[in-house]
Amino acid sequence: MSDKGEVSKFIEKHFLHFNAASLVDAAKGYEAQLGQGAKMLVSLAGAMSTAELGKIFSEMIRSKKVHVISCTGANLEEDIMNLVAHSHYKRVPNYRDLTPQDEWNLLQNGLNRVTDTCIPEEEAFRRLQEHIYKIWKQADDNGERLFPHECMYRLLLSGVLEEYYEIDVRDSWVFAAAKANLPMVVPGWEDSTMGNIFASYVLKGELKASTIKSGIEYMTFLADWYRQNSSNGIGFFQIGGGIAGDFPICVVPMLYQDMEEKDTPFWNYFCQISDSTTSYGSYSGAVPNEKITWGKLDIKTPKFIIESDATIVAPLIFAYVLKI
Repeated sequence: MSDKGEVSKFIEKHFLHFNAASLVDAAKGYEAQLGQGAKMLVSLAGAMSTAELGKIFSEMIRSKKVHVISCTGANLEEDIMNLVAHSHYKRVPNYRDLTPQDEWNLLQNGLNRVTDTCIPEEEAFRRLQEHIYKIWKQADDNGERLFPHECMYRLLLSGVLEEYYEIDVRDSWVFAAAKANLPMVVPGWEDSTMGNIFASYVLKGELKASTIKSGIEYMTFLADWYRQNSSNGIGFFQIGGGIAGDFPICVVPMLYQDMEEKDTPFWNYFCQISDSTTSYGSYSGAVPNEKITWGKLDIKTPKFIIESDATIVAPLIFAYVLKI
């Protein structure tokens, strides 16, 4: 008798062909990966936190279905922004009809649009700025150097934001990661809002740039983590494209080719949810087999690509893995 919940049973019954079938295959492959004692990296690109993926991704973290995360700086901060300013967000379902004047009006009202959802600048960005600055400044004064995600972990675990919570904290994936002290890399953090704010303090001479550890240090951290955790294999579950996926997947060819550690195992599971077109020459649209030529995937690595909307696909795969 199946131990699956109603959502998973629905998926198994109805998702039988094309991208739907690929979703099921990838979900079963994810389960098989965990079943053999392997670990899983999940990369988050796009605006998945603003899409409130945390509602289910946080449960994946608590259930130990994720072992390391690579995400953009935007996803790192926007999950926390949603936690403290959710009621101030504005949905714009007719976003396709907006004129340049409409967009300007949103800006003047402190609303920064991501497709159909506007993030409230004052309640989200500025509410965090006061508190994260204190963490940066304390580290700076103490000669301490931190990764961007470590600063966010400290912020959440300090409890200073609790008075602002507007959703159930269990729906915040960054809070779940902080509680678990989950390993994370945040490549290209500098282009996020918090990265920009930190840079502004450096320009004003209030903080030292070296207080925040660099992308190179993230790469060397990930290399050490990969060495220590790859005995049973490590899978790669990529949501979207961009630097969140490109950065961590390169740790394998770096170890194998540049460090000449010839016993480095390839990623032993790969799935990407993407709607990028292969013929455009984009890395995000590259089919998994192309990664074989770059020394990232083995010829035998189970490979899945689901050409669809990640905001639809990822929650369904996570629901299947969680047996919902």
